[in-house]
Amino acid sequence: MNQNNIKFVAAHFAFRGTLANIKELTAGNINVTYRLTYTEGGLPHQYILQRINTSAFKDPVSLMDNVGKVTSHIRASYQAEGINPDRRVLTFVPCDNGTLLYTDPEGGAWRAYHYVNGVTAYDQIESTDLFREAGRGFGEFQTRLADFPAAELVETIPGFHNTAWRYEAFLKSIQENAAGRVASIPEEITFFHDRKELAHAIVCKLGDPDLFPLRVTHNDTKLNNVLIDNTTGKALCVIDLDTVMPGSSLYDYGDAVRYGACTAAEDEPDTSKIGFDMELYKAFTEGFVSATAGKLTDTEIRSLPLGIRVITYELAMRFLTDYINGDVYFKIKYPEHNLVRARAQMKLLTVVEEKYAEMCAYIEEMLEK
Repeated sequence: MNQNNIKFVAAHFAFRGTLANIKELTAGNINVTYRLTYTEGGLPHQYILQRINTSAFKDPVSLMDNVGKVTSHIRASYQAEGINPDRRVLTFVPCDNGTLLYTDPEGGAWRAYHYVNGVTAYDQIESTDLFREAGRGFGEFQTRLADFPAAELVETIPGFHNTAWRYEAFLKSIQENAAGRVASIPEEITFFHDRKELAHAIVCKLGDPDLFPLRVTHNDTKLNNVLIDNTTGKALCVIDLDTVMPGSSLYDYGDAVRYGACTAAEDEPDTSKIGFDMELYKAFTEGFVSATAGKLTDTEIRSLPLGIRVITYELAMRFLTDYINGDVYFKIKYPEHNLVRARAQMKLLTVVEEKYAEMCAYIEEMLEK
């Protein structure tokens, strides 16, 4: 998009000062993002301007309604404790229609928020301390929203972590065999049938206040979605809130550990390289559990390792389902890519199963402290 078009969109937001610089940020995979620098009285003000990907998120109005409610609640929570919230939660900028969403003449959906200075979004886990802070950051997110009525939020991606529904979609793909690949993967199919109880392990208990209460969940708990303060090394702010919606705390915890503690890439073809780092597991768990103390139920805390199993099972099954369907959802780099991804997550799940008792024992140790 050329700079004149960006300037046109920017003019509809309540930015302070005069526009001095536009820089496109290319790290994200979904939305189109720009960092805008304005000057006022010789002082710079920096903002993020984003065009929401409406192919991925078909209801940007509801999405931004979710984001507005959640960020307002977090902000009020910090203010009630006398804590300055400005670097603790994203601050969105209203546009000229009074909402947080501007729709351009071509139908593009735009939003803007204040740029957070002096922080880093890490793409790689450089130490156990860093991963512990990521756990604390996502745990703090859960804590600040523990009293928010999650049912008020819209599912921006309906059924996203409904593993029972994902299993039914898997069965349907086998029956239809759209790409003619079913006969070549009998062992992989059996793998998921043998573990079908995992498909119901969380979702069928979700909403029970004594088991798995309905929570506000982030649903994309990658390391780089927690901003780390460059001076203190502490987690400050959780970002990328597009998939915030009702769910289970086990989903957020499980996906973060699944991705972070795995010793190989998500699509590693050599499954002998795939392991599970227990030190990273312990570090993230320490951060997450310490930050959610008194907010999660004992059942939720004791079930955190189950979240790793269920999310790994779910993602592996999604990859294999897409392979069976002819690679219609996930982008692939070569014809067998989704099968390789599925096998990698299947191997990870077997390793997690081997270490599961040790994981649960560590949780019990934490509860006893």
